Amino acid sequence: MRSETHHKNWNQVKTNDSWAIFKIMGEFVNGYEKMSKIGPCVSIFGSARTKPDHKYYKLAESIAKRITESGYGVITGGGPGIMEAGNKGAHLAGGTSVGLNITLPFEQHDNPYIDSDKSIDFDYFFVRKVMFVKYSQGFVVMPGGFGTLDEFFEAFTLIQTHKIDKFPLILVGTHFWKGLMDWVKDTLLEQNNNISKEDLDLVHIVDTEDEVLTILDEFYDNRNMSPNF
Repeated sequence: MRSETHHKNWNQVKTNDSWAIFKIMGEFVNGYEKMSKIGPCVSIFGSARTKPDHKYYKLAESIAKRITESGYGVITGGGPGIMEAGNKGAHLAGGTSVGLNITLPFEQHDNPYIDSDKSIDFDYFFVRKVMFVKYSQGFVVMPGGFGTLDEFFEAFTLIQTHKIDKFPLILVGTHFWKGLMDWVKDTLLEQNNNISKEDLDLVHIVDTEDEVLTILDEFYDNRNMSPNF
């Protein structure tokens, strides 16, 4: 009897998994249709917990303004903290402000600086990450937590393995990021030979909005802007 119950429950799980495919497809279709119309953008990542009076919030807002003034749109995860700062900077500069929102049991809520027609909701992290990677001309990564590291390392891996076209990966905040990148260099590269030296050329560590814009402008000086895959 117990075995029959377990078998029945397992079959129900498989049925639910099959139907979930249609919801996942719907998120991809909706995301592709909206994002393909927006034009070249730069994604700004960072902690949802960063307060408006924090130096990194203010720096993210300033970077977003400069990015927008240079002709890019700004994409964020749509929530509070650094995401809000990015959307706010784009909004105040009169530029494109996109929010890719994720449903979470805590922390996440839409910030008020996203363009009303460019706020897209997702239930699945992996679908949302595809949108970031496909439609971003660069990643500006402010200090953050696990989600920020996840986005950064996924893009790093995809570029390293040539699954997507190369684009700038810009870490903002030397004090925050230097220890991590020193570990990557010392432990992954020099001690264990787990990566190649040229992999490190994909990443820039900076502290100012001027440096961010210089990297973006130099990278796209002789390149066309288009989706990354």
